[in-house]
Amino acid sequence: MSQTSSRKPPPSRRTLLAALGGIAALGAPAGCGVPAAYVEPGDRAGTDLSAAEKKLTWANWPLYIDTADDDPGRRPTLEGFQRRTGISVDYVEEINDNDEFFGKISPALMNRRPTGRDLVVISDWMCARYVRLGWVQEMDRARQPNVARYLDPLLRSPAFDEGRRCTVPWQSGITGIAYNRRALGREIHRVSDLWAKDLKGRVTLLSGLDEAFALLMQGDGVDITRWTADDFHRMCDRVEREVHRGQIRRFTGNDYTKDLVSGDVLACQAYSGDVIQLQADNPDIRFVVPEEGAELWSDSLMIPDRARHKANAERLIDYYYAPEVAARLAAWVNYVCPVPAAREVLASSKDKDTAALAGNPLIFPDSGMRRRLAVARDISSTERPEFARRWNRIAGL
Repeated sequence: MSQTSSRKPPPSRRTLLAALGGIAALGAPAGCGVPAAYVEPGDRAGTDLSAAEKKLTWANWPLYIDTADDDPGRRPTLEGFQRRTGISVDYVEEINDNDEFFGKISPALMNRRPTGRDLVVISDWMCARYVRLGWVQEMDRARQPNVARYLDPLLRSPAFDEGRRCTVPWQSGITGIAYNRRALGREIHRVSDLWAKDLKGRVTLLSGLDEAFALLMQGDGVDITRWTADDFHRMCDRVEREVHRGQIRRFTGNDYTKDLVSGDVLACQAYSGDVIQLQADNPDIRFVVPEEGAELWSDSLMIPDRARHKANAERLIDYYYAPEVAARLAAWVNYVCPVPAAREVLASSKDKDTAALAGNPLIFPDSGMRRRLAVARDISSTERPEFARRWNRIAGL
């Protein structure tokens, strides 16, 4: 998600909870002044007012939906949904950071109260936390035939939400390697290429634990769908060695794009959505899915507990999985489209630039690239304190 040169501003992506005193507070027992965080399945639904109230409230990240060329205040696909269904949508661009938003709505969720939102978009590593806590509702797939038919098979069953019962990808992306081909004078093919002598001091890695760890593990040959604590610490040992010998210039948020454009950095851990935007100004910037593989991630739609308009939210989600709608959204946001069938829609466009997007593997990965993509197992709540402490020391956080 979420990069400066792409259409969303950069979230800070803190790896430890900033709200509620962190993991320990979430695990506090009831009767100690803090309610038990976990919500049982039977206590998640509220009265659904969808039949009587044709509306819903949707919280999303800024600049993460298509807008009209002549009026940035208009959102054509969303307007299409409202015309088609008669359901009005209060679309609120209020999510700037996963942890910050978690802190904003968690008091209501912990206390079994509505959040005031019927639909939210959160990064999958954070979605895992909501699912484990029982803070989201299972969706009724009978109301979502497009999701059932068109959702990318690669995204159908992440470890934290098998079968995607509680989450549906909004947009996806790839964490791989970006580099300046002309300045470097050669190709990059593997994660291990980042440790080459001619790149000393000219490499950056992502600072966020959840953003960085999977690709670096893949460089060690790890299957990130089932990685272990030993795999994690072996990866950290490698990164520590590279820090100590001066290979890594710094750890960054989304500002790695500035270093790459300026030439201060020749190769870096990067998001596919950024590189599409950077290539518009500099075709020498390349993005590679390493031979060892790369992480496929998503920002996903969820319906929080006690949502007042659950059926309306389910209907909106399914609308965005119609290939013609997904194609229009993909042409604007330039992330990996979770609806592969949208590719054919774009390819048939009479607009040459729009049709060309159908052939962009960073929007519609080709078969060779797809074989190297994997959805990482998320970091569990028991693992997170130890792993975050070690990673943050290495990254200087």
